Amino acid sequence: MNISSDQSELPTLAVFDFDGTLTRQDSLFPFLRMIVGQRQFWWKMLSFSPVLMGYALKLIPNWQAKEKLLTYFLAGLTKEELQQLGQHFASIYIPKLLRPEAVKCFQWHQKQGHKTILISASLEVYLLPWAKEMGFDLILGTQLEVYNDVITGRILGKNCYGTEKIKRLQELFENLSDYCVYAYGDHRSDKELLKIANYSFYRTFLATID
Repeated sequence: MNISSDQSELPTLAVFDFDGTLTRQDSLFPFLRMIVGQRQFWWKMLSFSPVLMGYALKLIPNWQAKEKLLTYFLAGLTKEELQQLGQHFASIYIPKLLRPEAVKCFQWHQKQGHKTILISASLEVYLLPWAKEMGFDLILGTQLEVYNDVITGRILGKNCYGTEKIKRLQELFENLSDYCVYAYGDHRSDKELLKIANYSFYRTFLATID
């Protein structure tokens, strides 16, 4: 890929989605399964199936189905308990989910001195410890509400999904046209992110040179 001389003079942002882009699969269900155990996870998912069906039939919006799921599994945990679980998941489970080619691409951007950004609808409780260890410059994910030091299960603010990703970026970088933006995604919810980038990669990665 050739970069125009005008764009090569701009500071560069390398923006990565997480689930399905950096990883081979969704991360939320493995996280919830780790918390409650395999048997209990499937029993809970069976009882939760009416909500999942409503989401599949587009009767329940994404954020609402997700919030119901998070409340069902996580409400009542203390903030400290959830942070410990997030750290454990980040250390032990996430490395097994990663795409080697995605990691290689991320590391190439690091070596070029580009500002690397992880932006995802996944929970910050496990994104933050993993992404900080990897060396991402900025991590933007979905946060959970805490009341009296206890997790309610409700989403704090908005689910970092679709157009919300652009809003989050614009809060940090007011004029994205002042940057050369590389964006990596894998899902229809990433289409807005890919659309604003100078170089968009849908289910593929920049061919890098070691």
